[in-house]
Amino acid sequence: MQVRLDGHSLTIPELETIASATTGITVDPAALTLVDERHSGLLGARARGAVYGANTGVGANRHEQAGDPDGHALRLLRSHCAGVGPEEDDRTARAVMAVRLNQLLAGGSGVSRRVAEALATALHDGAVPALHRWGAIGTSDLSALAELTLTLAGDRPWRSGTAPAVELDATDALPMISSSALTVATSALAVSDVHRHLRASTIIAALSFLALRGNPEAYDPAVHAARAHPHQIAVTNTLHTLVSGASPALRIQDPFGLRVVPQVTAPALHAAETLTAAVTAEINAAVENPLVTADGVHHHGQFHTAALAAGLDAVRGAFLPVMSLSAARLSLLMRPDMTGLRAFLADGPPGSSGLMITEYVVQDLLAEMRVTVQPTVSGTVSISLGLEEHASFATQGARTLRTMTRLAPTLLAAELVAAVRALRLSPERLTTGILREAYDLAAAQLSDDLTDRPLDTDLTRAAALLPTLAALL
Repeated sequence: MQVRLDGHSLTIPELETIASATTGITVDPAALTLVDERHSGLLGARARGAVYGANTGVGANRHEQAGDPDGHALRLLRSHCAGVGPEEDDRTARAVMAVRLNQLLAGGSGVSRRVAEALATALHDGAVPALHRWGAIGTSDLSALAELTLTLAGDRPWRSGTAPAVELDATDALPMISSSALTVATSALAVSDVHRHLRASTIIAALSFLALRGNPEAYDPAVHAARAHPHQIAVTNTLHTLVSGASPALRIQDPFGLRVVPQVTAPALHAAETLTAAVTAEINAAVENPLVTADGVHHHGQFHTAALAAGLDAVRGAFLPVMSLSAARLSLLMRPDMTGLRAFLADGPPGSSGLMITEYVVQDLLAEMRVTVQPTVSGTVSISLGLEEHASFATQGARTLRTMTRLAPTLLAAELVAAVRALRLSPERLTTGILREAYDLAAAQLSDDLTDRPLDTDLTRAAALLPTLAALL
């Protein structure tokens, strides 16, 4: 299987397969022809007058004529290659390469065709560059993309694999780095994880509902039709179907952990859907400054990622309550007055701790997540001699969402371990259908030894099950 890159139709699921090296790529020949045409347009504009970055300095040096035109590209790239901090993993680095290539194929950069083809060859052959995380503020990932371009040019080594070095034109440097490809790739991988976690959390919440013998009236579609927020009816219908046939309810009204799952999950789904649209637009966008079109060269601020930053902030703010509601259900599963079972779902001599410690783990994770929810768009900046006096900080928003999505599986895993244990102890509460399938998948991976013992293996195995559970919906 191969994904065809054409500059306008790449999806996030396709990007994920490229990033995971499960599919190869092909490049649309028509898109490469357009790249060639726009490169000629940029060269022509450069010959006629000043073009930002092509024969001038950049930033506050924009009015200075570039000296030594033949060495301008490498000087610009080397001077901007200041990324530091952790190296991005292979999956992220491949996603960056795919995003940047697809953006180039959109035909606005003016980069030379051979550079686009070199990037395609490297991606196809499995070469992975070393890209450092820190060095951007949501107005192009200049440092990381300078690393990538210098690697393509043979100025820096590949972290793994290899690809032939490409010669750079004087006009290739700025077009290659004038993009937020790292920020966009990080956002794409993170929002995809959010969608999976939300589906898995719905399955796990329904298993907890069975274990706690909840009242299904809270999931009656008639209730939610009375206030139809986006996605709320869909979540309700899913839960209503999942818990159909459950044991008779023990309570006239459940605690919030069970009762408000649709109200809390729906905004997170809505925010994730909005962010998905914004990220997809970025993946397929010509954002370079200057932008080369059939009409000429245009200087602009299209590289500013305000829409992406706002979407990232919204998702983090809506995703955290879903996680905190999972923590609330875990606490309910620890309570004998709610389950009819022993405290902490213990099974052993009096004083056994059972799953007591899992609440500590979950509250640690929640505390880490709360730090990431602060809006990044509230930041201010003044750099490059005051010329650049605003930034979106989408880069920081993408990183913090990625942090949340890497913490979330263990948090959800704790609830899954508890729900499965409670249902092992009271198997008559199980239903048929999807929840039975989910339970059987989890029970097969989790130890049936309910005595006090280390729980780290169970949590790790349960976290690894989340994509499988998500695929059930």
